[in-house]
Amino acid sequence: MTRTARPKSPLPPQQQEKPGLESEMKPRPQYEGRNYKPAGKLVGKVALISGGDSGIGRSVAVLLAKEGADVAIIYLPSEQPDAEETKQVVTAEGRRILLIPGDITDVRFCREAVQRTVSELGKLDVLVNNAAYQQSQQHLEDIDLDQFDRTFRTNIYGYFYMTRAALPHLKRGSAIINCGSVAGLEGNETLIDYAATKGAIHAFTKSLAQNLVKRKIRVNCVAPGPIWTVLQPVSKSAKEVAEHGADSPMKRPGQPDEVAPAFVFFASEADSSYITGEVLAIQGGETMAG
Repeated sequence: MTRTARPKSPLPPQQQEKPGLESEMKPRPQYEGRNYKPAGKLVGKVALISGGDSGIGRSVAVLLAKEGADVAIIYLPSEQPDAEETKQVVTAEGRRILLIPGDITDVRFCREAVQRTVSELGKLDVLVNNAAYQQSQQHLEDIDLDQFDRTFRTNIYGYFYMTRAALPHLKRGSAIINCGSVAGLEGNETLIDYAATKGAIHAFTKSLAQNLVKRKIRVNCVAPGPIWTVLQPVSKSAKEVAEHGADSPMKRPGQPDEVAPAFVFFASEADSSYITGEVLAIQGGETMAG
């Protein structure tokens, strides 16, 4: 097996308008899991992934499909080209995929997305709350109320809306997996509002895990460090994007398919049946977080 080469910093300076497209990034993020060896851990399962069109969410969709799951992905309508690429890859794995464009800040849409998943794919076993909004600012005064509101409505309200809509369909053995961040563990001087929401996601995970343990529904969280996704060129300066991950011990950003196996781990009862309420940090060698 040939080991996949991982791009190192500095990367090409680049920026995009929100929400951005992964297909326009250089180099393209690695999401296909070419070194990943599936073991049929999720055969017969159905997963719903917010932000599943690109980045970590896309890689999660692909790896869950490799493990035998059918998937539904939520994404903004402008991200349709990325969603279509995800569909092609999941379909090539022999699994069904449902594309659901919309905005998780809308509670009604969240209910509709869950209902469509259950109606068209038959059930719901795994909920992955992954969609996020991020915008760096040098000073607190630069964070206007619109940005603050959008960050919280996407990163916290959206997770709450999706979870509340999904719960009636989840059952013993089901899993909820949230996407946190190193920013929620250590803080970040230029991502104040974003870091606050990620810290809230970690607390939401632990509290919800306690609440649902008697129902045998596990709730866990993956907290990535610097990962090469479209979230970077849409929220930072071109110079900051070029240096993304350079200060990590591995001297590079992680790739989506270096994070996605953690979501498979938490989704699989074979791997994590005795684990709930955990926040798993994936930091490229950084050991201070948590």
